[in-house]
Amino acid sequence: MKSMIASLVVCAVWCLAIAAEAAEKVEITADVAYGHKDGLAMTFDVLRPTEHANGAGILVIQSGAWYSGSPPPEQSVVHNRMVLDKGFTVFIVRHGSGSKYLVPEIVDDLHRCVRFIRANAARFGVDPRRLGAYGSSSGGHLALMLATTADDGDPKAKDELLRTSDRLAAVVAYCPPTDIRPWFKTNRWKEYQAFRFDPAIAGAYSPLLLVSAATAPTLLVHGDKDPVVPIEHSQKILAEMQKNHVACELMVIKGADHGIGGDGNAAVARAAWFEKHLLPATR
Repeated sequence: MKSMIASLVVCAVWCLAIAAEAAEKVEITADVAYGHKDGLAMTFDVLRPTEHANGAGILVIQSGAWYSGSPPPEQSVVHNRMVLDKGFTVFIVRHGSGSKYLVPEIVDDLHRCVRFIRANAARFGVDPRRLGAYGSSSGGHLALMLATTADDGDPKAKDELLRTSDRLAAVVAYCPPTDIRPWFKTNRWKEYQAFRFDPAIAGAYSPLLLVSAATAPTLLVHGDKDPVVPIEHSQKILAEMQKNHVACELMVIKGADHGIGGDGNAAVARAAWFEKHLLPATR
């Protein structure tokens, strides 16, 4: 037992050392509030390269099963090292979790977050026209909701943020649910508290049905052995994007199930997609 405890302590110290080393050359601003509801702040962390920042920003949607966690910013630096090294500013975005809020409310949170970052782009050192979003699983679903339902803002809105565009220039979605309507028919929706809303509006939160020519360029990454969200979800929305002449690619991870977040090839493809669509052509 003593040796096990000692090993765990060594491992913890090693992880902290790795995180501290990874945080070098990155300026961290934690818990920036982009809105409030029910007396609670909705926040994101900003990870900004201190050298060679390229002026583009990536929203990383912190979401799993429509719950939003809060990892230490230093850990987020480790997970996003590749794009940080390429000069991207990263926003680790948290939404109202599904333990209390429903999918429609969660989507509203993320639209507001994009508008907030665009409206405050100079503060964060990014170009408001060069913002992208990435998410995995429920985060992928939410990223696709941003890709397909963005607008230019309502010029008549009383809230200044609602007058700001929430359009993105690129999206990457790993193993995303793209049509949630069948889940209500099979009672699968009961697995997720965030799905306790009227099934009649499920189509309005199914990106597959919302693709248009204005949809943001999208990279889909999916394991062909995914038992949770079958690859057909990505294949079907790829076909819709192609019909609408949206720049879209599907990267299939052979033999992979739902947990592909750590796949190295997928990380390289994600970085390349953001480089292609968020950086000037002259770079």
